[in-house]
Amino acid sequence: MSRDIIDEHLIAGLHVVALERGGYPHEHAHPHVAAQVGTISGLLEANYDGTLAMEDLLQRGDFGIGTVDGLAGELMVLDGEAFLADLDGDVSPVPGEVTTPFAVVCPWEEGSTVTASGLREELLEVVRELGQGHPVLAICIEGTFKQVALRSVKRQSKPYPPLVVAVGEQHEFREMETRGTILGFSFPAALGGIEVPGEHLHFISNDRHRGGHVLDFDLRQGTVTVVIVEDLHVEVPAGFVFGKPEANQLSDIKTVEGGR
Repeated sequence: MSRDIIDEHLIAGLHVVALERGGYPHEHAHPHVAAQVGTISGLLEANYDGTLAMEDLLQRGDFGIGTVDGLAGELMVLDGEAFLADLDGDVSPVPGEVTTPFAVVCPWEEGSTVTASGLREELLEVVRELGQGHPVLAICIEGTFKQVALRSVKRQSKPYPPLVVAVGEQHEFREMETRGTILGFSFPAALGGIEVPGEHLHFISNDRHRGGHVLDFDLRQGTVTVVIVEDLHVEVPAGFVFGKPEANQLSDIKTVEGGR
């Protein structure tokens, strides 16, 4: 097992551990520990082949987001169940044998919760206040939404195109007057290349019929809950070395996240 700190400023706030495949295995779920499969850099470079089965991912956490083999939609893990939103935003359960090339999960636990309403940026400011300066946060926004702007992508075929190309063919859609949950994580810029800097959010409706990657939203009435993540365990290929992301990668990440 190799241990790498991404940035010296994270030493006091986040313990990042690289777990090599075929080497030191992931431990099972622990409070305040997020487990990640793959990296955003890997997705940018079109590494869409799944490496971890969904049944194994769910042993590491019952809350999270990601994608599945072939980049075939948007993954939501909520209450210990895995769901996938397809190109049209239709949601279905994910069988345990389906694999993922990229996902982040953690055990959901009691966090800091407030009643809230408002637009995306207003509520993300609430998230930051609840996070009290911690670099990594698990985020859950539940309630009735005036609207949620979403996107999803179609399954890719080999030879896989780069992520910015695949996302260029995304399907954007909007759910109006819907009840559901926005879930995801906030990561610092120092983890760019490993994770998506800033907030990375997905949505799933209460009836588990609709979902996708969140581009924008307006919460009519609901709650915002934040759980502090203290450790991040990242499963990477043997010999992988963490490094700082290049400027073009950060630009590509901004593009695939919807320009925010």
